[in-house]
Amino acid sequence: MKITKEKLYKRQTTLAEIGVHGQERLQDAEILIIGCGGLGSTAAIYLAATGIGAIHLVDFDVVNISNLHRQVFYTPADIGRPKAKVLAEYIRSISPFVEVTYSTEAINKANAIDLIDQFAIALDCTDSLPTKYLINDVCVITDTILVYGSLYKYDGYVATFGMTKDNKRTANLRDAFPEMGSQKMPNCAETGTLNTIVGIIGMMQANEVIKIVTHTGEPLMNQILIYNSLDNSQYKMKLSSEPCYKKAERGCILKTFKKERYEDPGCEVPEESHVLSLKEVLKNKDLEIISLTETEETGLPFEISQRIPFSEFKPDVVNWEKEKQYLLVCMKGITSYSAVKIIRERYPEIKVFSLQNGIEFL
Repeated sequence: MKITKEKLYKRQTTLAEIGVHGQERLQDAEILIIGCGGLGSTAAIYLAATGIGAIHLVDFDVVNISNLHRQVFYTPADIGRPKAKVLAEYIRSISPFVEVTYSTEAINKANAIDLIDQFAIALDCTDSLPTKYLINDVCVITDTILVYGSLYKYDGYVATFGMTKDNKRTANLRDAFPEMGSQKMPNCAETGTLNTIVGIIGMMQANEVIKIVTHTGEPLMNQILIYNSLDNSQYKMKLSSEPCYKKAERGCILKTFKKERYEDPGCEVPEESHVLSLKEVLKNKDLEIISLTETEETGLPFEISQRIPFSEFKPDVVNWEKEKQYLLVCMKGITSYSAVKIIRERYPEIKVFSLQNGIEFL
C-alpha cells in the first residue's frame, strides 16, 4: 500500500481547527529537541508522527538498561548505542515525510547559540539544571520559543517560554526562578521517577509545539503547569514578564550569559585524587562506604556502611573522623563526586573519595 500524506494525516486534517493549512504548517516546521531521554524521545516520536517537517535531535548519552522502563522507544538491543542515533532511526522507520538529523555532541556554552539560533522552536528535555538555564538564556538571546519540560519523582512541569504576545516576549525560566542556585539538584538516578509521568510531560511538550505551529488553542504562556501523577492534580504557576523584572530583559540575560559558566557535573572530568576505581575499593578493607542513593541497591560487591539519600545530605551530617577513610557512592558517580568536592573544601583533612562511574554498571 502506498503511503501518502493525505492518508497518513487524515485524522488530523479532519479537525476543522487544523485542516490542510495546519498540516502544511506542521510540514514546514523545523524543531530542535535537546535531550533524547524519557521526555525527548516521547516528544520526538509524537511530533514526528504528527508530521513535523524537520527534527534535529541532540544528546551525548548512550542507552542504558536503567533507561528502558521509562524511555520506552529503546530496546535491550539498543543498550550502549547513542540515544540520538537510535531515536533518529526509529523516527525514519515510522515517518517517511519527516527529515530527522542528530548530534551526539553535548550542548554547551560554546556551541549553544549557533545551534539554537537555527530553529524557531526548541524543546528542553534535559535533566541538568545548568543545562536548562543555558538553553533558556540562549533562547532569550536568539528569540527562540522554548518548550520547557522537567520532572521530579511523581511531578512534572511544562511551559512555553519566549513567545511574542502584544508585541513583547512572554516569560522565561528566570521569571520563575531568577537564579540557578548553588546546590546540585538530584536527578532520576538519585531520586527515582515514575515512568508514566515521563510520558505524560513529554506528550504535553509535543502538544505545546503542535498548538504553536498550527495556531490552535492557547499555549502555556506566562505560566508553568505543574502536574502530579498520584492525585492527577494540576496547578498553574503564574509568571510575570513585565520589563521591571530585570531577569526578563534580553540585555540583562545576555550579560548573565557572558559571565555564567553553566557547568554540568555530568560533563566534568573528575580529579584522580578524588575518586577510587572498583578495583581499588575492593582492595581497601578499611573504607567506610556511604550510599547517597534514594533507594537501596542490592548485589553490590561491597558492603554499605551508611545510607544517606542525597536529598538529605549535608557536609556535616556525618561525624567525620580524621583517622578513617570514606567512600561515597551513587548511581553514576556524579552526585557522589560533587559531594566529595564539597566535603574536602569544608574539611580538608578528611580522606573521602567517590566511586568512579558509580554503581550503575556494577
